[in-house]
Parts: sequence; structure tokens; C-alpha cells
Amino acid sequence: MFIYRTTLIAAAVAALAACSQQSDKPEAAASEPTAAAASGGELVVKIGSANPLTGPFAHWGRDSDNGVKLAAEEANAEKIQLDGKTARFEVVSEDDQADPKVATQVAQRFVDGQVAGVIGHLTSGASIPASRIYSEAGIPMVAASVTSPKFTQQGYKNTFRIIANDLQQGQALAKFAVGNLKVKRIAIIDDRTTYGQGLADDFAKAVETAGGTVVKREYTSNSATDFMAILTSIKGEKPELIFYGGMDAQAGPMVKQMKKIGLTVPFMGADGVNTAEFVKLGGKDAEGTYASSAGASKAAMPGFASFNDKFKKAFNADIQAYAPYTYDATRVLIDAMKRAGSATPAKYLPELAKTQFEGVTGPIAFDEKGDIKNGSVTLYQLKNGQWAEVGAPAPAAASAAQ
Repeated sequence: MFIYRTTLIAAAVAALAACSQQSDKPEAAASEPTAAAASGGELVVKIGSANPLTGPFAHWGRDSDNGVKLAAEEANAEKIQLDGKTARFEVVSEDDQADPKVATQVAQRFVDGQVAGVIGHLTSGASIPASRIYSEAGIPMVAASVTSPKFTQQGYKNTFRIIANDLQQGQALAKFAVGNLKVKRIAIIDDRTTYGQGLADDFAKAVETAGGTVVKREYTSNSATDFMAILTSIKGEKPELIFYGGMDAQAGPMVKQMKKIGLTVPFMGADGVNTAEFVKLGGKDAEGTYASSAGASKAAMPGFASFNDKFKKAFNADIQAYAPYTYDATRVLIDAMKRAGSATPAKYLPELAKTQFEGVTGPIAFDEKGDIKNGSVTLYQLKNGQWAEVGAPAPAAASAAQ
């Protein structure tokens, strides 16, 4: 969650036309070459940042986009030399609305605008179709929140992720539900997105493996607000826990409606639920919810404290979720360029695959698929309005999990 992860209803063509490109350097033209020499002998290196910047997941998208911008700003202060010139990294921010169709249009604009690399997209549903376009163009793509296992199973050599996948999250959550919470009868709801359905499927398989039983499977959409019929149907099966594969925008109202019909069993989700927005939407009815994050807890991140201070100073905002990961993803991309001495994708892509980087979120290295090695999952429970860590399963290689 991020929320990969989720897919919004396709926007109308007229709305797409009204969507304006955003950049931390607005004066740059979209058609400017990737490494165009600017005045003073600078080399302009454009980095694409793709996120939902409008709609119900905009709080995730802006947070992620800000992580990219902070990394680029710091890199610019370092006066990095590429291709014999001082590089100036320029972030080109695009709104993909977490929609697959819009995401492919964004990807094509990035290709046409000759970006040197892409950080994103936020969701799996947007990232997977966009990744084909980047692969065909030979543009490296580093994902910071894409958790669908399918993302790195496509065989593309230019796609990487710096976070654990949903197979690992589903297994950790199921093991905790059956082993720690001692529940056997579990109902599952998902939002039918690439993220939500894939996560729910992985969780369901892991529940059966752990010795539990899925007593009911239901689905909704990522734009729904009324879950009463689904929850009433589930209540009749007498579940001991309800798992939701989806995002905070639906999970918040869902827990309120659970309490309204007297369904008081524990509620569980993954990184799409583990947000401050869920706490706000669910209110007191969200208390006790369990959720995971596809990565280390903030307390376990070696560079979080310093990064948090810089982030608040730069944007006057709290970190929502993935800003530390998009920051690291951007630094990993730039580090590969530094080692190659070039911003040309074909030249620095081999270095990206060989990454050994100590980031804010921890050590980053990739396996042969482009998955982060030793990806971790952390479990939380909502207590007194705050997400409190309740467990961190031992790291497992993403490639082994898949």
C-alpha cells in the first residue's frame, strides 16, 4: 500500500484531458530530452513519479511523491557528475488515479518525455500494465509500494521493488490469526482489485495451510460505501474473524457497519488498512483492528528518525505510509546512475540490478526477479488510536515465497 494496488473506476476521456502534469520544476517542458544540457553545463535528468494525486487515495499518492522529491532535492545538492556534467534531477509527477488505463497513458507520456527512470506506480493495478510500456522502452522502474507477486513474475529485466510482496503478507497474517489469535472460522472480503483480490487469495490459502477454515468469501468494489448486505450474510456464518483485502477508504466504513449490526469479531487487513486515514474513518469502531505492513516498522528503520525530521521540515506534513520507500527507491536509482557514470537507461540498468544500498528503510539488494532480498513483514494492532507493533515475522526471501 500501497496499495498496488487498487484500481479506480476508469475516468472519462474529458477528465483525463483536464488532468495536468505536476512537477517540482514546473518550468520544464514535457518534451525536454532526458539528459538535455542546460545553461552552465548542467545535465537535466528527469525522473518520473507516478501516483494517484486526486481521488480517495491521494493522501497515499502525495506522500509517495514527496518522498521522490526530497531524494531528488538532496541529490541535487550533492552536485553529482554524470556523462561529464553536473546532473540536475527533475521530478516529473503524474496523476495515474490508481487506474490501469490512466496508468498506461501516464507511462506513455513518460516514455515520450524521455524520463531516465520511473518511481512507482503506487498501486499494483496501475503498475503491472504500465510496466510493459517501460519494459518495451527500456526504462528502469523501481516500485516502492507494489506488493502483487505478479509484478516481478513478468520476466521484465527493468522492474524492481524495494518492499515485500503480498504472498509474504498473506502468510504472516494468516499465521498470526490462526496461531496467535487462535481463530479457526474466518470470513474474507475483497475489493476485486489486483491488490485486494490477490491479497485475499494468498491469505485464504495460508489460512487453510495454517489449519483454519474460510467460512465465507464475499467481494465489493473500491468505490463502495454500503457493506450491510455483505456483512449480514457473513454474520450468519458465525465467523471468528473478518479479513478485508482492500484499502482504508472502504475498511473504515466497513468496521463501523460491522459494529452497527452487532458483528464484534476482530477485523484484519494488510498495508491498505494500516493507515492514519483508516483510524480517522473508522473512529472508535476501528479499535482492535489488526493489519500488516510490507516492510519494517518505523522504529526498526535505521534512518527513519532523521528522515522524518527532514520530511516534516520540507513538506509540513506527517508521513502517511510510503514516503521512506519512495525516497529510498529514488536514491537507489540515482546511486546506480552514479556507479555507471551515466543517466542513460541502457548504461545504468546493469548497475541497478547489482544494487547494494543502505537506505532509510534498511539494506536494499535485488534477487534475479527484481524483488528485494530478505523482505520483511510487520504486524500491528490499533490501540487507543495508534498502530502498535505486535510482531515481525522472520524475513523470507521474496523469490522463495513466490
